[in-house]
Amino acid sequence: MSSSTTTETKQAHDETPADIDIPDNYVAYTLAHQKSLPPFQWRNWRTEISWISFSLLTLTPLIGIVGAYYTPLQRNTLLFAVFYYYVTGLGITAGYHRLWAHRSYNASVPLQYALALAGAGACEGSIKWWSRGHRAHHRYTDTELDPYNAHKGFYYSHIGWMLVKPRRKPGVADVSDLSKSPVVRWQHKHYVKLLLLMGFVVPTLIPWLCWGDARGGYIYAAVLRLVFVHHSTFCVNSLAHWLGSTPFDDKHTPRDHLLTALVTIGEGYHNFHHQFPMDYRNAIRFYQYDPTKWFIYTCKLLGLARQLKTFPDNEVRKGVLTMQLKKLRETQDKLAWPSDSNDLPVVNWDSFQEQAQKRPLILVSGFIHDVSDFLEEHPGGRHLLVKMIGKDATTAFFGGVYDHSNAAHNLLAMKRVGVLHGGHPHGLDEKLIPPSQRLKIARYNELSSPYASSAWSDGEGMLG
Repeated sequence: MSSSTTTETKQAHDETPADIDIPDNYVAYTLAHQKSLPPFQWRNWRTEISWISFSLLTLTPLIGIVGAYYTPLQRNTLLFAVFYYYVTGLGITAGYHRLWAHRSYNASVPLQYALALAGAGACEGSIKWWSRGHRAHHRYTDTELDPYNAHKGFYYSHIGWMLVKPRRKPGVADVSDLSKSPVVRWQHKHYVKLLLLMGFVVPTLIPWLCWGDARGGYIYAAVLRLVFVHHSTFCVNSLAHWLGSTPFDDKHTPRDHLLTALVTIGEGYHNFHHQFPMDYRNAIRFYQYDPTKWFIYTCKLLGLARQLKTFPDNEVRKGVLTMQLKKLRETQDKLAWPSDSNDLPVVNWDSFQEQAQKRPLILVSGFIHDVSDFLEEHPGGRHLLVKMIGKDATTAFFGGVYDHSNAAHNLLAMKRVGVLHGGHPHGLDEKLIPPSQRLKIARYNELSSPYASSAWSDGEGMLG
C-alpha cells in the first residue's frame, strides 16, 4: 500500500466520529466491564509516573525559582513576561477551550494560526489532545470517566491526574471535526517543535534582541511565565470546581467565583460554562471579569471572528430561576405549615356545635379553628373571639369587623383542627389558602389542590 493511500486511510479514520457506535448504556457498561488500574503504590512508582508531564511540571518551577535567585528582574522583562503570559493564556482560553473544544465562535485562518501558536507556547499538549480530554470532562463531569474528576480531590483535579498514569481511560469523546481542520492537523504534526519555539525560544529571544536580557527572558518570560500559565489553566479543573456559588445548577461541582476568574483569564464563571458550554462568554454580566470574552469580541470587531454563539437569555434566566426556586423550597421545607385538609376530620354542624361547648372553636372559610391559645393574645381583645365561638366568623375575619393582615391569615391557618361538612368552599377559593402558601413552591406530585378533602368522619379524634 502506498504512503499516500495509508495517509488517506488514516485521515478518513480520524474524521469518523469516535462515538458513532457507542451503546445507549455506554457509561454504565464501561464502568462495569472496563477494569481500572490498581491504585498508585510507591513501590512501583517508576512505572506509574507519567514522566514527560512530571518532568515538565516539576522542573520548570525548580529552574525558575533557582534562576530567579541569580537573575535580576528588569522592568522591561517583567512587562513582557506578563504580556506573554496573557498571549499564551489566551491561546488556551480563547483558542483551545472556546474555539476548538466548544466551537463557540468561528475564527479566521490568521486568527486560528495565531491561537494555535500561542497555545503551543502554553505547553499543555496539542489542540487535538487537549480538546479530546476536555470534551470528555464535559460529557462525564464528576464521574470515573472524567479525566480530571473533581470528586477525587482538589490536588488530583489540579495536577495529580497528569503526574501519574490514569487509572482508567477517559470516556469516549469525538474530535473528528478537529481532524478536518488544516490548522489543527498542522499544529498536531509539528507540536514538539512549536512547543520549544513558542514556549522557550521566542520569550528568550525577544528580550535578548530588544533590550539585551536573554537570561532574564528565559527565566521570567519563558520558565516562570510557563509555571503561571500552567497553574492558571489547572485552576479551571480544580478551583473552579471547589470555590464559589452555583447560580445555574448544583447537580455537578462547577462553581462561579471572581477569584477563579482572576487567576484563569476569565474562566472562573464555571457553573455558567458547564450549563451553556457553547456560549463564547464565561461571564455574562458586563461587570464580571472575562478578558477572554473581551478578546473574542474585539476580534469580531476587527473582522477576525464571527458567529459568536450565545444561549438565549430566556433559557439562561430559567436556570437562574430554577436555582432560586430550589433555595426557596429548601427554606419553605424548614417552616411549619397548616395541616392538609385531607388530614383533618370532616364534621357536621351539630358536631361542631357540641365540641364548641368544650373548647373555643371558630369557623372561618369552612375550616374549624381552635383558638384556645390565642384568646388572651388577640390584638382586638378576647371578647371578639369569645362571641364567635361555635359560629361562622368568615365575614367578620375578612373585613366585616377587621380586614386581617397576611400574618393573621397565616397564623389562623395553623390553628385548623377540622373541616365543616357542607361548609367547605371551592378548592380554588383564595380564602382557603393562607398568603404564605399562595406562591408555594410545589413539585409535580404536589400540584393537586391540598384543600380538597375526600375524607368524611363524625368528628371523632378532632379533640385529640
